[in-house]
Amino acid sequence: MEQVKNYYKRFVKEGFDENGILNKFEIDCPDNYNFGYDIIDKFGEIDPDRRALIHIDLQENRHDFSYSQLSKLSTQAANLFKSYGIKKGDKVMLVLKRNYQFWIAIIALIKLGAVAIPATHLLTTHDFTYRFERASVKAIVCTGYNPDIAKYVDEAQEEIHADGLVKFIANGHKDGWIPFDDEIAGMPETMERVQTDTREHMLLYFTSGTTGYPKMVVHNHRYALAHIQTAAHWQNVDSDGVHLTISDTGWGKAAWGKLFGQMSLGACVFVYDFDKFIPTDMLRIMQNYKITSFCAPPTMFRFFIKEGLENYDLSSLKYSAIAGEALNPEVYNKWLEFTGLKLMEAFGQTESTALLANLVGMTPKPGSMGKPTPLYDVDIVDDDGNPVPVGEVGEIVVRAERGKDGLFDGYYRDDELTAQAWHDGLYHTGDTAWKDEDGYFWYVGRNDDVIKASGYRIGPFEIESVLIAHPSVLECAVTGAPDPIRGQVVKATIVLARGYEPSEELKKELQTYVKKNTAPYKYPRIVEFVDELPKTISGKIRRVQIRNEDNKKNS
Repeated sequence: MEQVKNYYKRFVKEGFDENGILNKFEIDCPDNYNFGYDIIDKFGEIDPDRRALIHIDLQENRHDFSYSQLSKLSTQAANLFKSYGIKKGDKVMLVLKRNYQFWIAIIALIKLGAVAIPATHLLTTHDFTYRFERASVKAIVCTGYNPDIAKYVDEAQEEIHADGLVKFIANGHKDGWIPFDDEIAGMPETMERVQTDTREHMLLYFTSGTTGYPKMVVHNHRYALAHIQTAAHWQNVDSDGVHLTISDTGWGKAAWGKLFGQMSLGACVFVYDFDKFIPTDMLRIMQNYKITSFCAPPTMFRFFIKEGLENYDLSSLKYSAIAGEALNPEVYNKWLEFTGLKLMEAFGQTESTALLANLVGMTPKPGSMGKPTPLYDVDIVDDDGNPVPVGEVGEIVVRAERGKDGLFDGYYRDDELTAQAWHDGLYHTGDTAWKDEDGYFWYVGRNDDVIKASGYRIGPFEIESVLIAHPSVLECAVTGAPDPIRGQVVKATIVLARGYEPSEELKKELQTYVKKNTAPYKYPRIVEFVDELPKTISGKIRRVQIRNEDNKKNS
Protein backbone atom coordinates (compact mmCIF):
# COMPACT_ATOMS: atom_id res chain seq x y z
CA MET A 1 0.00 0.00 0.00
CA GLU A 2 1.49 3.35 -1.14
CA GLN A 3 0.08 5.07 1.93
CA VAL A 4 2.41 3.04 4.14
CA LYS A 5 5.43 3.23 1.84
CA ASN A 6 5.40 7.03 1.79
CA TYR A 7 4.07 7.63 5.29
CA TYR A 8 7.54 8.28 6.75
CA LYS A 9 7.96 11.30 4.48
CA ARG A 10 5.67 13.38 6.68
CA PHE A 11 8.38 13.28 9.35
CA VAL A 12 11.48 13.96 7.23
CA LYS A 13 12.56 16.17 4.34
CA GLU A 14 14.64 14.57 1.60
CA GLY A 15 16.48 15.92 -1.41
CA PHE A 16 18.43 14.25 -4.22
CA ASP A 17 21.14 15.35 -6.65
CA GLU A 18 21.03 14.99 -10.43
CA ASN A 19 22.21 11.37 -10.11
CA GLY A 20 19.44 10.44 -7.69
CA ILE A 21 21.75 10.24 -4.66
CA LEU A 22 20.43 11.59 -1.38
CA ASN A 23 21.94 15.00 -0.59
CA LYS A 24 19.42 16.37 1.91
CA PHE A 25 17.86 14.70 4.93
CA GLU A 26 16.21 16.64 7.74
CA ILE A 27 13.90 15.58 10.54
CA ASP A 28 10.64 17.53 10.59
CA CYS A 29 8.19 16.06 13.06
CA PRO A 30 5.77 17.13 15.80
CA ASP A 31 7.21 17.54 19.28
CA ASN A 32 5.20 14.56 20.55
CA TYR A 33 6.37 12.09 17.89
CA ASN A 34 6.54 8.56 19.28
CA PHE A 35 7.64 5.53 17.24
CA GLY A 36 5.21 3.23 19.04
CA TYR A 37 2.09 5.26 18.34
CA ASP A 38 3.05 7.09 15.14
CA ILE A 39 4.59 4.16 13.26
CA ILE A 40 3.55 0.79 14.70
CA ASP A 41 0.00 1.71 15.73
CA LYS A 42 -0.53 3.83 12.62
CA PHE A 43 0.56 1.06 10.24
CA GLY A 44 -1.61 -1.37 12.19
CA GLU A 45 -4.52 0.94 11.47
CA ILE A 46 -4.00 1.76 7.77
CA ASP A 47 -2.59 -1.61 6.60
CA PRO A 48 -3.36 -4.10 9.38
CA ASP A 49 -2.23 -7.24 7.54
CA ARG A 50 1.11 -5.84 6.41
CA ARG A 51 3.96 -8.10 7.56
CA ALA A 52 6.06 -6.56 10.33
CA LEU A 53 8.14 -9.45 11.67
CA ILE A 54 9.03 -13.00 10.68
CA HIS A 55 10.70 -14.92 13.50
CA ILE A 56 12.39 -18.31 13.00
CA ASP A 57 13.81 -20.22 15.95
CA LEU A 58 16.56 -22.84 15.89
CA GLN A 59 14.07 -25.61 15.12
CA GLU A 60 12.68 -23.35 12.38
CA ASN A 61 9.37 -22.88 14.12
CA ARG A 62 7.93 -19.76 12.56
CA HIS A 63 6.08 -16.83 14.13
CA ASP A 64 4.69 -14.13 11.85
CA PHE A 65 3.46 -10.78 13.14
CA SER A 66 1.52 -8.19 11.20
CA TYR A 67 1.67 -4.51 12.12
CA SER A 68 -1.78 -4.75 13.69
CA GLN A 69 -0.68 -7.73 15.82
CA LEU A 70 2.50 -5.94 16.89
CA SER A 71 0.43 -2.87 17.71
CA LYS A 72 -1.98 -4.86 19.86
CA LEU A 73 0.65 -6.94 21.65
CA SER A 74 2.84 -3.94 22.43
CA THR A 75 -0.18 -2.12 23.88
CA GLN A 76 -0.97 -5.14 26.04
CA ALA A 77 2.68 -5.25 27.16
CA ALA A 78 2.54 -1.52 27.97
CA ASN A 79 -0.52 -2.14 30.11
CA LEU A 80 1.29 -5.03 31.80
CA PHE A 81 4.31 -2.86 32.61
CA LYS A 82 2.03 -0.08 33.83
CA SER A 83 0.17 -2.49 36.13
CA TYR A 84 3.48 -3.18 37.89
CA GLY A 85 4.22 0.50 38.40
CA ILE A 86 6.48 1.16 35.43
CA LYS A 87 5.98 4.69 34.17
CA LYS A 88 7.45 7.42 32.01
CA GLY A 89 11.19 7.84 32.59
CA ASP A 90 11.72 4.48 34.33
CA LYS A 91 14.67 2.39 33.14
CA VAL A 92 13.87 -1.16 32.01
CA MET A 93 16.49 -3.68 30.84
CA LEU A 94 15.72 -6.10 28.02
CA VAL A 95 17.85 -9.26 27.85
CA LEU A 96 15.99 -11.16 25.17
CA LYS A 97 18.62 -12.40 22.69
CA ARG A 98 16.73 -12.64 19.38
CA ASN A 99 13.39 -13.69 20.92
CA TYR A 100 10.40 -12.04 19.25
CA GLN A 101 9.32 -10.69 22.66
CA PHE A 102 12.03 -8.05 22.31
CA TRP A 103 9.99 -6.18 19.69
CA ILE A 104 6.83 -6.37 21.78
CA ALA A 105 8.61 -5.16 24.92
CA ILE A 106 10.66 -2.32 23.46
CA ILE A 107 7.71 -0.86 21.53
CA ALA A 108 5.63 -1.06 24.72
CA LEU A 109 8.28 0.83 26.70
CA ILE A 110 8.51 3.50 24.00
CA LYS A 111 4.74 3.96 24.19
CA LEU A 112 4.97 4.41 27.97
CA GLY A 113 7.80 6.92 27.68
CA ALA A 114 10.01 4.57 29.70
CA VAL A 115 13.69 4.16 28.79
CA ALA A 116 14.61 0.78 27.30
CA ILE A 117 18.06 -0.65 28.01
CA PRO A 118 18.78 -3.49 25.54
CA ALA A 119 21.53 -5.74 26.86
CA THR A 120 23.41 -8.83 25.82
CA HIS A 121 22.66 -12.26 27.25
CA LEU A 122 26.40 -12.66 27.95
CA LEU A 123 26.21 -10.55 31.12
CA THR A 124 27.06 -12.14 34.46
CA THR A 125 26.28 -11.20 38.08
CA HIS A 126 28.91 -8.44 38.30
CA ASP A 127 27.72 -6.92 35.00
CA PHE A 128 24.12 -6.78 36.19
CA THR A 129 25.14 -5.29 39.54
CA TYR A 130 27.04 -2.50 37.79
CA ARG A 131 24.18 -1.73 35.41
CA PHE A 132 21.43 -1.86 38.03
CA GLU A 133 23.25 0.64 40.22
CA ARG A 134 24.56 2.98 37.50
CA ALA A 135 21.25 3.33 35.67
CA SER A 136 18.82 2.92 38.60
CA VAL A 137 17.09 0.09 36.75
CA LYS A 138 13.42 -0.30 37.76
CA ALA A 139 12.60 -3.55 35.92
CA ILE A 140 14.04 -6.23 33.67
CA VAL A 141 12.67 -8.61 31.03
CA CYS A 142 14.79 -11.74 30.45
CA THR A 143 14.58 -14.73 28.17
CA GLY A 144 13.91 -18.03 29.89
CA TYR A 145 15.77 -19.97 27.20
CA ASN A 146 19.00 -19.43 29.09
CA PRO A 147 18.31 -20.02 32.82
CA ASP A 148 21.69 -18.60 33.83
CA ILE A 149 20.54 -15.07 32.95
CA ALA A 150 17.76 -15.06 35.55
CA LYS A 151 20.14 -16.66 38.07
CA TYR A 152 22.69 -13.88 37.58
CA VAL A 153 19.96 -11.26 37.90
CA ASP A 154 18.77 -12.80 41.18
CA GLU A 155 22.35 -12.82 42.50
CA ALA A 156 22.89 -9.19 41.50
CA GLN A 157 19.59 -8.16 43.06
CA GLU A 158 20.53 -9.83 46.34
CA GLU A 159 24.04 -8.34 46.28
CA ILE A 160 22.82 -4.75 46.08
CA HIS A 161 19.56 -5.31 48.01
CA ALA A 162 17.44 -4.16 45.05
CA ASP A 163 14.20 -5.50 46.53
CA GLY A 164 12.05 -3.24 44.34
CA LEU A 165 13.36 -4.63 41.06
CA VAL A 166 10.44 -5.89 38.93
CA LYS A 167 11.43 -9.07 37.07
CA PHE A 168 9.66 -10.48 33.99
CA ILE A 169 10.61 -13.70 32.23
CA ALA A 170 9.66 -14.57 28.65
CA ASN A 171 9.67 -18.11 27.24
CA GLY A 172 9.76 -19.69 30.67
CA HIS A 173 8.75 -19.63 34.32
CA LYS A 174 10.74 -19.06 37.49
CA ASP A 175 9.85 -18.44 41.13
CA GLY A 176 9.90 -14.75 41.95
CA TRP A 177 9.55 -13.79 38.30
CA ILE A 178 6.44 -12.55 36.44
CA PRO A 179 5.59 -14.72 33.39
CA PHE A 180 5.67 -12.13 30.59
CA ASP A 181 3.86 -14.19 27.94
CA ASP A 182 1.12 -15.46 30.24
CA GLU A 183 0.27 -12.09 31.73
CA ILE A 184 0.24 -10.15 28.46
CA ALA A 185 -2.65 -12.29 27.25
CA GLY A 186 -4.94 -10.94 29.94
CA MET A 187 -4.11 -7.26 29.46
CA PRO A 188 -6.37 -4.66 27.74
CA GLU A 189 -5.76 -4.10 24.04
CA THR A 190 -6.22 -0.34 24.24
CA MET A 191 -4.62 2.44 26.27
CA GLU A 192 -4.64 6.21 26.41
CA ARG A 193 -1.66 7.74 24.64
CA VAL A 194 1.12 8.75 27.01
CA GLN A 195 2.37 12.19 25.97
CA THR A 196 6.10 12.10 25.23
CA ASP A 197 8.41 14.77 23.86
CA THR A 198 10.89 13.98 21.07
CA ARG A 199 13.74 15.35 23.21
CA GLU A 200 13.01 13.01 26.11
CA HIS A 201 15.11 9.89 26.61
CA MET A 202 13.90 6.75 24.84
CA LEU A 203 16.88 4.40 24.75
CA LEU A 204 20.03 3.70 26.77
CA TYR A 205 22.95 1.49 25.78
CA PHE A 206 25.85 0.40 27.93
CA THR A 207 28.62 0.59 25.37
CA SER A 208 31.64 -1.52 26.25
CA GLY A 209 34.63 0.33 24.90
CA THR A 210 38.09 -1.17 24.74
CA THR A 211 39.11 0.66 27.93
CA GLY A 212 37.38 1.25 31.27
CA TYR A 213 33.87 0.47 32.42
CA PRO A 214 30.95 0.60 29.98
CA LYS A 215 29.53 4.07 29.34
CA MET A 216 25.81 4.83 29.25
CA VAL A 217 24.78 6.25 25.87
CA VAL A 218 21.32 7.88 25.88
CA HIS A 219 19.16 8.65 22.83
CA ASN A 220 15.94 10.60 22.53
CA HIS A 221 12.84 9.84 20.44
CA ARG A 222 14.23 11.60 17.34
CA TYR A 223 16.87 8.87 17.11
CA ALA A 224 14.22 6.51 15.70
CA LEU A 225 13.49 8.91 12.84
CA ALA A 226 17.19 9.42 12.04
CA HIS A 227 17.41 5.71 11.23
CA ILE A 228 15.09 6.23 8.26
CA GLN A 229 18.22 7.50 6.52
CA THR A 230 20.00 4.28 7.59
CA ALA A 231 17.35 1.94 6.23
CA ALA A 232 16.10 3.78 3.16
CA HIS A 233 19.31 5.25 1.79
CA TRP A 234 22.12 2.99 2.98
CA GLN A 235 20.55 -0.47 3.34
CA ASN A 236 18.05 0.25 0.53
CA VAL A 237 15.27 -1.56 2.40
CA ASP A 238 12.21 -2.33 0.29
CA SER A 239 8.89 -1.56 1.98
CA ASP A 240 7.47 -4.75 0.47
CA GLY A 241 10.64 -6.76 1.05
CA VAL A 242 12.15 -8.82 3.84
CA HIS A 243 15.20 -7.34 5.56
CA LEU A 244 17.77 -9.25 7.60
CA THR A 245 20.47 -7.64 9.73
CA ILE A 246 22.60 -10.04 11.74
CA SER A 247 22.71 -8.73 15.29
CA ASP A 248 21.70 -9.74 18.77
CA THR A 249 19.07 -7.37 20.17
CA GLY A 250 21.45 -6.40 22.98
CA TRP A 251 23.66 -4.37 20.65
CA GLY A 252 23.13 -1.00 19.00
CA LYS A 253 23.26 -2.65 15.58
CA ALA A 254 19.79 -4.05 16.26
CA ALA A 255 18.43 -0.49 16.38
CA TRP A 256 20.19 0.16 13.08
CA GLY A 257 18.95 -2.91 11.26
CA LYS A 258 16.08 -4.66 13.02
CA LEU A 259 13.70 -1.99 14.23
CA PHE A 260 13.47 1.76 13.74
CA GLY A 261 14.34 2.51 10.13
CA GLN A 262 13.00 -0.70 8.63
CA MET A 263 9.63 -0.50 10.37
CA SER A 264 9.35 3.23 9.67
CA LEU A 265 9.30 2.19 6.01
CA GLY A 266 6.64 -0.45 6.65
CA ALA A 267 9.09 -3.23 5.80
CA CYS A 268 9.22 -6.74 7.23
CA VAL A 269 12.07 -7.50 9.63
CA PHE A 270 13.36 -11.07 9.50
CA VAL A 271 14.84 -12.65 12.63
CA TYR A 272 16.69 -15.94 12.80
CA ASP A 273 17.04 -16.78 16.49
CA PHE A 274 20.35 -18.65 16.31
CA ASP A 275 22.85 -19.21 19.13
CA LYS A 276 25.96 -19.66 17.04
CA PHE A 277 26.65 -18.27 13.58
CA ILE A 278 26.87 -21.21 11.15
CA PRO A 279 27.43 -19.95 7.58
CA THR A 280 25.63 -22.85 5.89
CA ASP A 281 22.55 -22.37 8.09
CA MET A 282 22.42 -18.65 7.39
CA LEU A 283 22.79 -19.11 3.63
CA ARG A 284 20.04 -21.70 3.64
CA ILE A 285 17.78 -19.40 5.65
CA MET A 286 18.44 -16.49 3.28
CA GLN A 287 17.63 -18.75 0.33
CA ASN A 288 14.50 -20.37 1.75
CA TYR A 289 12.91 -17.23 3.18
CA LYS A 290 13.78 -15.06 0.19
CA ILE A 291 15.61 -12.27 1.98
CA THR A 292 15.66 -9.14 -0.18
CA SER A 293 18.15 -6.92 1.70
CA PHE A 294 20.90 -8.01 4.03
CA CYS A 295 23.42 -6.39 6.40
CA ALA A 296 26.26 -8.07 8.29
CA PRO A 297 29.92 -7.55 9.24
CA PRO A 298 32.53 -8.39 6.56
CA THR A 299 33.67 -11.45 8.55
CA MET A 300 30.37 -13.18 7.82
CA PHE A 301 30.69 -12.54 4.11
CA ARG A 302 34.17 -14.11 4.24
CA PHE A 303 32.65 -17.23 5.81
CA PHE A 304 29.90 -17.31 3.16
CA ILE A 305 32.47 -17.23 0.38
CA LYS A 306 34.52 -20.02 1.97
CA GLU A 307 31.40 -22.19 2.28
CA GLY A 308 30.67 -21.93 -1.44
CA LEU A 309 28.02 -19.47 -2.60
CA GLU A 310 27.42 -21.47 -5.75
CA ASN A 311 25.48 -24.01 -3.68
CA TYR A 312 22.71 -21.54 -2.77
CA ASP A 313 20.05 -19.61 -4.64
CA LEU A 314 20.29 -16.01 -3.48
CA SER A 315 18.41 -14.58 -6.43
CA SER A 316 15.85 -12.89 -4.14
CA LEU A 317 18.63 -10.76 -2.61
CA LYS A 318 18.63 -7.26 -4.13
CA TYR A 319 20.98 -5.34 -1.84
CA SER A 320 23.79 -5.99 0.64
CA ALA A 321 25.44 -3.71 3.19
CA ILE A 322 28.33 -4.02 5.64
CA ALA A 323 29.73 -2.22 8.67
CA GLY A 324 31.88 -2.83 11.70
CA GLU A 325 35.31 -3.96 10.54
CA ALA A 326 37.84 -4.08 7.73
CA LEU A 327 36.50 -5.00 4.30
CA ASN A 328 39.00 -6.82 2.15
CA PRO A 329 38.71 -6.10 -1.61
CA GLU A 330 38.87 -9.84 -2.32
CA VAL A 331 35.68 -10.37 -0.30
CA TYR A 332 34.02 -7.47 -2.11
CA ASN A 333 34.97 -8.86 -5.52
CA LYS A 334 33.99 -12.46 -4.73
CA TRP A 335 30.57 -11.43 -3.40
CA LEU A 336 30.04 -9.24 -6.46
CA GLU A 337 31.05 -12.11 -8.75
CA PHE A 338 28.61 -14.60 -7.17
CA THR A 339 25.64 -12.32 -6.48
CA GLY A 340 26.06 -9.32 -8.76
CA LEU A 341 25.74 -7.14 -5.66
CA LYS A 342 28.16 -4.55 -4.35
CA LEU A 343 28.90 -4.44 -0.64
CA MET A 344 27.86 -0.96 0.53
CA GLU A 345 29.84 0.04 3.61
CA ALA A 346 28.92 2.57 6.32
CA PHE A 347 30.36 3.91 9.56
CA GLY A 348 28.69 4.94 12.79
CA GLN A 349 28.71 4.25 16.49
CA THR A 350 26.40 3.36 19.36
CA GLU A 351 26.38 7.13 19.88
CA SER A 352 25.04 7.85 16.38
CA THR A 353 23.28 6.64 13.29
CA ALA A 354 25.20 6.33 9.99
CA LEU A 355 27.72 9.18 9.88
CA LEU A 356 29.44 7.98 6.72
CA ALA A 357 28.04 5.67 4.08
CA ASN A 358 28.04 4.47 0.52
CA LEU A 359 24.47 5.53 -0.15
CA VAL A 360 22.13 4.12 -2.76
CA GLY A 361 23.36 5.21 -6.19
CA MET A 362 26.98 5.83 -5.12
CA THR A 363 29.88 3.90 -6.59
CA PRO A 364 31.66 2.32 -3.61
CA LYS A 365 35.41 2.10 -3.29
CA PRO A 366 36.09 -1.26 -1.60
CA GLY A 367 37.46 -0.59 1.87
CA SER A 368 36.16 2.97 2.09
CA MET A 369 33.42 3.93 4.54
CA GLY A 370 31.93 6.24 1.92
CA LYS A 371 31.07 9.91 2.32
CA PRO A 372 29.27 11.94 5.02
CA THR A 373 25.54 11.28 5.09
CA PRO A 374 23.32 14.36 4.56
CA LEU A 375 22.06 14.40 8.15
CA TYR A 376 25.54 15.25 9.43
CA ASP A 377 28.41 17.67 8.82
CA VAL A 378 31.38 15.30 9.19
CA ASP A 379 35.03 16.33 8.98
CA ILE A 380 38.54 15.11 9.76
CA VAL A 381 40.55 17.36 12.10
CA ASP A 382 43.93 17.53 13.82
CA ASP A 383 44.58 17.73 17.57
CA ASP A 384 43.66 21.43 17.56
CA GLY A 385 40.35 20.88 15.78
CA ASN A 386 41.55 22.20 12.41
CA PRO A 387 40.57 20.39 9.18
CA VAL A 388 43.42 18.31 7.78
CA PRO A 389 44.42 18.19 4.08
CA VAL A 390 43.41 15.41 1.70
CA GLY A 391 45.33 12.23 2.49
CA GLU A 392 46.28 13.21 6.04
CA VAL A 393 45.11 11.22 9.06
CA GLY A 394 42.99 12.96 11.69
CA GLU A 395 40.02 12.40 13.98
CA ILE A 396 36.50 11.98 12.61
CA VAL A 397 34.27 14.70 14.11
CA VAL A 398 30.71 15.93 13.62
CA ARG A 399 29.99 19.66 13.60
CA ALA A 400 26.96 20.52 15.71
CA GLU A 401 25.76 23.50 13.66
CA ARG A 402 23.63 21.31 11.42
CA GLY A 403 21.96 19.77 14.45
CA LYS A 404 22.25 16.71 16.66
CA ASP A 405 19.43 14.53 15.35
CA GLY A 406 20.44 10.90 15.62
CA LEU A 407 23.39 11.73 17.86
CA PHE A 408 23.35 10.75 21.52
CA ASP A 409 22.37 13.30 24.16
CA GLY A 410 25.47 12.45 26.16
CA TYR A 411 26.81 9.86 28.55
CA TYR A 412 24.15 9.42 31.21
CA ARG A 413 25.26 10.62 34.64
CA ASP A 414 28.78 11.38 33.41
CA ASP A 415 29.27 15.05 32.58
CA GLU A 416 33.04 14.67 32.40
CA LEU A 417 32.95 12.00 29.71
CA THR A 418 30.27 13.93 27.82
CA ALA A 419 32.44 17.06 27.86
CA GLN A 420 35.38 15.05 26.50
CA ALA A 421 33.25 13.91 23.57
CA TRP A 422 31.33 17.17 22.97
CA HIS A 423 33.43 20.35 22.94
CA ASP A 424 34.23 23.30 20.71
CA GLY A 425 31.05 22.68 18.74
CA LEU A 426 32.25 19.21 17.73
CA TYR A 427 31.37 15.65 18.60
CA HIS A 428 34.68 13.81 18.78
CA THR A 429 34.18 10.20 17.69
CA GLY A 430 37.61 9.01 18.86
CA ASP A 431 38.08 7.30 15.49
CA THR A 432 40.70 8.33 12.96
CA ALA A 433 40.56 8.32 9.16
CA TRP A 434 41.83 10.08 6.06
CA LYS A 435 39.92 11.45 3.09
CA ASP A 436 40.81 11.02 -0.58
CA GLU A 437 40.50 13.57 -3.38
CA ASP A 438 36.98 12.32 -4.20
CA GLY A 439 35.74 12.87 -0.64
CA TYR A 440 35.67 9.18 0.40
CA PHE A 441 36.71 8.43 3.99
CA TRP A 442 39.13 5.61 4.84
CA TYR A 443 39.29 4.20 8.36
CA VAL A 444 42.59 4.12 10.27
CA GLY A 445 41.71 3.15 13.85
CA ARG A 446 40.72 4.36 17.29
CA ASN A 447 42.77 7.34 18.53
CA ASP A 448 44.48 5.17 21.11
CA ASP A 449 45.17 2.43 18.56
CA VAL A 450 47.19 4.52 16.08
CA ILE A 451 50.81 3.36 16.00
CA LYS A 452 53.57 5.98 15.85
CA ALA A 453 56.71 4.31 14.52
CA SER A 454 59.79 6.14 13.15
CA GLY A 455 57.75 9.25 12.48
CA TYR A 456 54.94 7.38 10.68
CA ARG A 457 51.32 7.26 11.89
CA ILE A 458 50.08 3.75 11.14
CA GLY A 459 46.49 2.59 11.61
CA PRO A 460 45.87 -1.05 12.59
CA PHE A 461 42.75 -1.35 10.43
CA GLU A 462 44.56 -1.39 7.08
CA ILE A 463 47.15 -3.96 8.17
CA GLU A 464 44.49 -6.18 9.72
CA SER A 465 42.54 -5.97 6.46
CA VAL A 466 45.56 -7.29 4.57
CA LEU A 467 46.34 -10.04 7.07
CA ILE A 468 42.82 -11.46 7.20
CA ALA A 469 42.96 -11.98 3.45
CA HIS A 470 45.71 -14.56 4.00
CA PRO A 471 44.22 -18.08 4.25
CA SER A 472 46.12 -18.87 7.46
CA VAL A 473 44.64 -15.98 9.44
CA LEU A 474 41.34 -16.46 11.25
CA GLU A 475 41.51 -13.33 13.44
CA CYS A 476 44.16 -10.74 14.15
CA ALA A 477 44.88 -7.59 16.15
CA VAL A 478 47.54 -5.09 15.12
CA THR A 479 49.09 -2.93 17.85
CA GLY A 480 52.18 -0.86 18.58
CA ALA A 481 54.83 -2.60 20.68
CA PRO A 482 57.58 -0.67 22.52
CA ASP A 483 60.90 -0.38 20.67
CA PRO A 484 64.02 1.41 21.97
CA ILE A 485 64.98 2.75 18.53
CA ARG A 486 61.72 3.40 16.70
CA GLY A 487 59.57 4.20 19.73
CA GLN A 488 57.02 1.67 18.54
CA VAL A 489 56.97 -1.12 16.00
CA VAL A 490 54.00 -2.83 14.40
CA LYS A 491 52.96 -6.07 16.09
CA ALA A 492 50.42 -8.58 14.76
CA THR A 493 48.74 -10.92 17.24
CA ILE A 494 47.18 -13.71 15.20
CA VAL A 495 44.73 -16.57 15.70
CA LEU A 496 45.40 -19.16 13.00
CA ALA A 497 42.75 -20.82 10.88
CA ARG A 498 42.12 -24.53 11.21
CA GLY A 499 44.85 -26.58 9.58
CA TYR A 500 47.71 -24.12 10.20
CA GLU A 501 50.43 -24.33 12.85
CA PRO A 502 52.70 -21.57 14.20
CA SER A 503 56.18 -21.49 12.70
CA GLU A 504 58.99 -19.08 11.85
CA GLU A 505 58.36 -19.80 8.18
CA LEU A 506 54.73 -18.73 8.51
CA LYS A 507 55.77 -15.54 10.34
CA LYS A 508 58.07 -14.58 7.49
CA GLU A 509 55.43 -15.47 4.93
CA LEU A 510 52.90 -13.18 6.62
CA GLN A 511 55.41 -10.34 6.94
CA THR A 512 56.26 -10.61 3.24
CA TYR A 513 52.55 -10.78 2.39
CA VAL A 514 51.91 -7.47 4.15
CA LYS A 515 54.91 -5.83 2.47
CA LYS A 516 53.54 -6.82 -0.92
CA ASN A 517 50.00 -5.64 -0.24
CA THR A 518 50.56 -2.31 1.51
CA ALA A 519 53.39 0.16 2.13
CA PRO A 520 56.41 -1.89 3.23
CA TYR A 521 57.05 0.22 6.36
CA LYS A 522 53.71 -0.99 7.74
CA TYR A 523 54.65 -4.65 7.93
CA PRO A 524 54.55 -6.29 11.40
CA ARG A 525 58.07 -6.63 12.75
CA ILE A 526 56.64 -8.77 15.55
CA VAL A 527 54.23 -11.64 14.88
CA GLU A 528 52.74 -13.56 17.79
CA PHE A 529 50.42 -16.55 17.42
CA VAL A 530 47.76 -17.02 20.10
CA ASP A 531 44.78 -19.29 20.71
CA GLU A 532 42.37 -16.37 21.18
CA LEU A 533 42.32 -12.58 21.28
CA PRO A 534 41.24 -10.60 24.35
CA LYS A 535 37.78 -9.12 23.75
CA THR A 536 35.14 -7.03 25.45
CA ILE A 537 31.74 -8.50 26.26
CA SER A 538 30.47 -7.05 22.98
CA GLY A 539 33.15 -8.88 21.02
CA LYS A 540 35.45 -5.90 20.33
CA ILE A 541 39.14 -6.75 20.34
CA ARG A 542 40.88 -5.22 23.37
CA ARG A 543 44.06 -3.95 21.74
CA VAL A 544 44.71 -2.00 24.94
CA GLN A 545 45.15 -5.28 26.83
CA ILE A 546 47.70 -6.49 24.29
CA ARG A 547 49.56 -3.15 24.55
CA ASN A 548 49.51 -3.20 28.34
CA GLU A 549 50.93 -6.73 28.46
CA ASP A 550 53.70 -5.75 26.04
CA ASN A 551 54.49 -2.65 28.09
CA LYS A 552 54.80 -4.77 31.25
CA LYS A 553 57.24 -7.10 29.51
CA ASN A 554 59.40 -4.14 28.52
CA SER A 555 59.21 -2.22 31.81
